Amino acid sequence: MSRSSSTNARVARLRQRLGERDLAVLGALQRVRLLSLRQIQRLFFADGSPAARTRRAQFLMKRLHRLDLVVRLSRVIGGIRAGSSGFVYGLSGFGQAVIDAGGPVGGKRRRVWETKPYFQDHMLEVSELYVQLVEQHWDGRGDLLAFDAEPNAWRHHTGPGGELLVVKPDAYIRIGTTALERSAFVEVDLSTETLPTIQRKSARYIDYWRSGVEQQWRGVFPKVVWLVKDDHRREHIETVIRKLAHDAHELFEVGLLHTGGPLISDAPQESAA
Repeated sequence: MSRSSSTNARVARLRQRLGERDLAVLGALQRVRLLSLRQIQRLFFADGSPAARTRRAQFLMKRLHRLDLVVRLSRVIGGIRAGSSGFVYGLSGFGQAVIDAGGPVGGKRRRVWETKPYFQDHMLEVSELYVQLVEQHWDGRGDLLAFDAEPNAWRHHTGPGGELLVVKPDAYIRIGTTALERSAFVEVDLSTETLPTIQRKSARYIDYWRSGVEQQWRGVFPKVVWLVKDDHRREHIETVIRKLAHDAHELFEVGLLHTGGPLISDAPQESAA
């Protein structure tokens, strides 16, 4: 038997062993790339005492790790390694094969590796927003219709000179309420980028808005929501936005990371114009 055939057979056997919750965890990791143990607990272990929920989450992730379905990244919390509670998990290449997940737009599957702490922190903030929105969905505060993290959230369009341009939000989100549907492109900002960089990113959204591509596809243009760590940073980004073209000011909203879920659910929807 060839190596490829052996791997395919192993994948098929393992699929038969996985339960609904196992597959749901792997699917969530495919969606957002990284999840902390605490986030996994909140998403998949809602019943029981906090200690019991943590133990069950630890047991499940240890099992998926032993099966080579997830990779485990070590985190330092408060200056020390916090045991299994300090681990962050990502989907392994084998795990992607088991859930039959290809790479972006059908491309090569992505490997998860030990990245710099900043990139892990950034991805985990995007994951935290996803968890918040799922919890809001459970509480009846808006139906989470879509959550695409990068690169699935990216948008391509043609510039005035025929060049290919790419807008790269950290997430694209759609939320349904009784009255209407809201959508947003989200930029998670951890104060590591300069304000000129923020201005260039914002200008790309304006160019994309003016292209009309999203409006033709979705009917409306999503609100562009910047989520930041503190009020000081929010004031800086709001100052940048005020310097942009006046007719584009309403495209943008700036809020704090810890209130990202409610802000996106309540943000006014941009028009189709």
